[in-house]
Amino acid sequence: MTSPFTAGDLPAVTLDVDVLVGRYADRPGPTGDPRRVAEVLAANGIGRAAVANLRAALFDVPTGNDETAALAGPLVLPVGGVDLRDPLGAEREVDRLAERGFRAVRLFPDEQRVEADFPSVRHVARRAAAAGLVVLTGGDVRRFWRPLRGTTVVFLDTHFYHLGDFVVAARDEPGFHTSTRLLNSPDALETVAEHLGVDRLLYGSRTPWYEAVVPRLRLARGNLTPTDVAAVAGGNARRLLEPIA
Repeated sequence: MTSPFTAGDLPAVTLDVDVLVGRYADRPGPTGDPRRVAEVLAANGIGRAAVANLRAALFDVPTGNDETAALAGPLVLPVGGVDLRDPLGAEREVDRLAERGFRAVRLFPDEQRVEADFPSVRHVARRAAAAGLVVLTGGDVRRFWRPLRGTTVVFLDTHFYHLGDFVVAARDEPGFHTSTRLLNSPDALETVAEHLGVDRLLYGSRTPWYEAVVPRLRLARGNLTPTDVAAVAGGNARRLLEPIA
């Protein structure tokens, strides 16, 4: 069935918290060329994106992060990557990212096959917090909430099946936030807004690996107020990630 909604019907996104450039060498999919990613973002009404680089996540941390830094501009807010398999190298990279003016660091535990109870996860999260960086993380929120306590973090993979676990964990953790990418049940966004406040919700698309229109549709057809929609579609992310003027 063809959707009755067009891109023009959907809320504009002023900051998408989950965008990648680069590619996975071991799986089919988009090349993640920055120019092509920019085209996809523009086609989906996304004006600015927090962008991390799969090169940094998978095999070459400093070069990948330097490539991301070079993309900085009106469309791109660079996000650094670290290798949790190398906690000593990760702590040095966190410090380097902070010195270069990065506002956030992204963890890739699934891609790096790192478990939540590995010492590196807690160590790098603490190091990032001490450096004033926001943590963006993949992984199952039911496992990764524990080592990230006390930090300002956005869980990028919160699934609506696990929403109750996120809510009860986040009640005691004011720094816990979630991407909306997988919160596609009829009342998921409203549940977070009711129990935690709409400020805990950040729009994420994982462009170019997922369809950016899906979380936009959920925002457009939910029961949030226009003010709340604007907050989720970028206002909350700007508060966390953009430097104070």
